[in-house]
Amino acid sequence: MTAISVFNLRSRLLPIALGFLGALTVAATAQEALHVNVPAGTKLVVADQNEELQTLMIASGEQAKLASSATYANFLGGPAILEAFRAGALDLATVGNVPPIQAQAAGEEIRIVAARETSEPDYHFALRPGLSGVNTLADLRGKRIAYAEGTGRQAFVLTALKLAGLTRKDVTFVPLRSSDMPDAVRSGQIDVGVLNEPHYSRYLADYAGKGQLAVPDSAYEKMPRALTYLYASGAALRDPAKAAAIRNFVIGWAAANRWSDANPDAWVKAYYVDRQRLKEADGRAIVQSQGRASFLPLKSLLGYQQGLVDLIHAAGDLPKHLDATQEFDLRFDTVASTAFGKAAD
Repeated sequence: MTAISVFNLRSRLLPIALGFLGALTVAATAQEALHVNVPAGTKLVVADQNEELQTLMIASGEQAKLASSATYANFLGGPAILEAFRAGALDLATVGNVPPIQAQAAGEEIRIVAARETSEPDYHFALRPGLSGVNTLADLRGKRIAYAEGTGRQAFVLTALKLAGLTRKDVTFVPLRSSDMPDAVRSGQIDVGVLNEPHYSRYLADYAGKGQLAVPDSAYEKMPRALTYLYASGAALRDPAKAAAIRNFVIGWAAANRWSDANPDAWVKAYYVDRQRLKEADGRAIVQSQGRASFLPLKSLLGYQQGLVDLIHAAGDLPKHLDATQEFDLRFDTVASTAFGKAAD
């Protein structure tokens, strides 16, 4: 644990009637109103991935503005973060769209408090060196594809297969941890890896000139945009002091993202160059490929998240069907989206 001290819905699959879902959430959201004032001495422990969140908060200046202290622990992948939540070691974490579903399936009380969407997909299909002819999602047929349950990569793969008219019987899933995927695709252990940044750009740079290496960007036209959730432990949310600190952190996270959008050069240097040791040109290309961020009201995501539950359940990867409304703390409904809008003023 370190001391430095995390979506255009028009393309969402399987939307559910939000009015119906909203009615289902009444009991789940009948909680005390959020406190605004953060008592002195309040502390948060926040899970980070690839050190992105802490770098963003510090570089933007939002870390220094927090009303609580926030320390960060670095992870790679939702399953490892869930284990830390189970151990009572975390208050807050940034994850993809699937970890909240896995947490609910495991009986853990961890609720979504903020949601950030970017205008481009979060992952890319990287191809082992020497593999070619994978130009559309339908060309995934017959391939050995990395599969990491409990992560956003799981939903990415299942969605790609559905769009291509394929099922898991048409491919071979190779169970891997997120952290093992870059090496697995490099070594040819798999045909197709699901990589995010900066691992994807680093792979392309390291193997430049050795074949196709990736599914073309044109194949992702109908894929969902990248979604990052900030979610918090039930214990922290029941603690008025920590809940207030989480609200304050959500506001800071939204403002920090507005800063990175407005200052891409400073963000590239702080994270991709200084932290990830990439070339500045590579960092610029990554930022440009990710598009711009936006923050969404939580209620607008209820139908999307239920559709994702349905997709994963249909694939046989959930022991029972779930009500996705239980994954949200709607006291935070517009906290992030309002803060992001104000940061632009």
